[in-house]
Amino acid sequence: MNKQKVKPSAPTKARLLRAIASSTAIETGQSINMLELKLKQPNAKFKSLELA
Repeated sequence: MNKQKVKPSAPTKARLLRAIASSTAIETGQSINMLELKLKQPNAKFKSLELA
């Protein structure tokens, strides 16, 4: 058999947000949908700060 190796694709932003929301929901008991909505909202609180 001649099998070709397939390189896995990078996760999308939507999948990353869902993973973070579900992990946080498990730890805190909050709703996944509510956490996901919060993550999608732009956070203007620290716009003036830059990451190192």
